[in-house]
Amino acid sequence: MRMSVIGCGYLGAVHAAAMASIGHDVIGIDVDAGKVAALADGVAPFFEPQLDELLQEGVASGRLRFSTETADAAGAAVHFLAVGTPQVAGGHAADLRFVDAAVDALLPHLRAGDVVAGKSTVPVGTAARLTPRIAQTGAALVWNPEFLREGWAVHDTIMPDRLVVGIPQTSAGEEAAALLRDAYAPAIEAGAPFLVTDLATAELVKGAANAFLATKISFINAMAEIAEAAGADVTLLADALGHDTRIGRRYLGSGIGFGGGCLPKDIRAFAARAEELGRGEAVGFLREVDGINLRRRDRAVQLVVDALGGLVFGRRIAVLGAAFKPFSDDIRDSPALDVAVRLRGLGADVVVTDPAALENAAAAHPQLGYAPHRDDALRDADAVVIVTEWDHYRRELTPEHAGSLVAGRVIVDGRNCLDAAAWRAAGWQYHGMGRR
Repeated sequence: MRMSVIGCGYLGAVHAAAMASIGHDVIGIDVDAGKVAALADGVAPFFEPQLDELLQEGVASGRLRFSTETADAAGAAVHFLAVGTPQVAGGHAADLRFVDAAVDALLPHLRAGDVVAGKSTVPVGTAARLTPRIAQTGAALVWNPEFLREGWAVHDTIMPDRLVVGIPQTSAGEEAAALLRDAYAPAIEAGAPFLVTDLATAELVKGAANAFLATKISFINAMAEIAEAAGADVTLLADALGHDTRIGRRYLGSGIGFGGGCLPKDIRAFAARAEELGRGEAVGFLREVDGINLRRRDRAVQLVVDALGGLVFGRRIAVLGAAFKPFSDDIRDSPALDVAVRLRGLGADVVVTDPAALENAAAAHPQLGYAPHRDDALRDADAVVIVTEWDHYRRELTPEHAGSLVAGRVIVDGRNCLDAAAWRAAGWQYHGMGRR
């Protein structure tokens, strides 16, 4: 099937490459000429495991092309909208300028029977607003939200845990759903559920999923605050809760909280849209979810200050991690970098290391020190803070090796990813989040 992907940022580049890998003829469209040139050379402008290989394979096969001209999308049966929806400046709502601009550019090139499939995360009601404009060309608008995890995006596109398609309640909607079934045939044949809903429900699914995930993460972080006050251990508490099949253990890892370009801004936009609909009280709890998340960064900084006797000025602190999560170079709203910046603001000599995100971090925060290698960051450090749970730190770094490099055996485990007993046995002063 011939298809276009409008917007080749994180979502769009992955989607285009993945669709080409399962046999479709795909053209990716983006206004950024530098990005398009890199993608056309088989190089992703961001770090995502397996993506470069998929790009190179797709480009070499001729099934995957990239362009800055929306006119090159003409003739595709399906046009995926994958542009960004950042927060509006000075507010919490989603900025839909890029979605509207993409639709404006695409309209002259649509034919009767074409399908426009929205993948961007948008406030509920966006599809209803856009539908008349697209319908006048004879094309149909459906909403097909993405559920990608950074670091696993290729897998999540090719082998999704579910496919949701919101359609208009017309015969054109039924035909569009059938076309999307064909587009995703390999995943459906492999067992991925294909759920057809109305447009509003499909738009709500992504926001609701992120709201639930953020709530679960902030819940265990709230329990960490209580555990610290009570002298309990939040990791043991999470283990006990996780045995309840109604709750489950996944995403009950306490730490410095979530970040990235999706979860924080999406829950804020979700709450903002609820306010616009006159139902803000229904998701008022999301404001506290956001507040708990931000407080954990404060707590990590305070643990470092307390561990160093109340004063970090002039002390060398190794910060292990810059990306908001492992297997990514994304530093948007990164708790890891937030902790590093706050420590630097207190006068500490901060040295940050990360396997993938140093270039992005240095561009955003040139006031910090950086070391490309983990051991260089550890050398002569008075304290160590783990803020991104890369395997380089949680599995491959031993307390004995780290101890041979540092000046002081003080470690703050901002992700509760280390074996506390092993580090303490090696003579380290270990501090976890919500742990005794």
